[in-house]
Amino acid sequence: MVEKKVLDSVEMGLMIKRLSYQVVEDHADASKLVIIGIQPRGIPLCSRMVQHIEALYGCPVANGKLDITFYRDDVRNEIMEPRKTDLEISLEGREVVIVDDVLYTGRTTRAALDALLDFGRPSRVSLCTLIDRSFNREIPIQPDYTGRVIDTIFSQKVKVRWKESEGADEVYLLG
Repeated sequence: MVEKKVLDSVEMGLMIKRLSYQVVEDHADASKLVIIGIQPRGIPLCSRMVQHIEALYGCPVANGKLDITFYRDDVRNEIMEPRKTDLEISLEGREVVIVDDVLYTGRTTRAALDALLDFGRPSRVSLCTLIDRSFNREIPIQPDYTGRVIDTIFSQKVKVRWKESEGADEVYLLG
């Protein structure tokens, strides 16, 4: 399988900072904002964005981790092991930004929206992704904040590597 590097660590760092600025520009009141990373791949992006956003606001920002295992609508051959949802606040009336690494078919985001409703009804929900694969959407979902749009064909994959788990910050196009 051929790997083509799309982003390196410097470019990823700049994108994460830009995405954080965009979120702050669109959300004037830090006390209403909640940043939620989708388990597992959205967590590194969410954590880094929260650091930038808190520095920009000068105060803590509510954030959490959301597991969507039991909200998925796909059937898989392997047993799916749920991860921990860490969201200890009500989302009632809050402005939520869902964070994930790659947007492809839209099914993960749909599952995340379903899972969010168990924590209250937000006043607003936005989607932030590092990579938008723009083609092959199965559900009409578009990100509000995007690091980079990569046009791919069905047989290609996008792999985001994070320093925390894979030792380096990189994005590759496989296929």
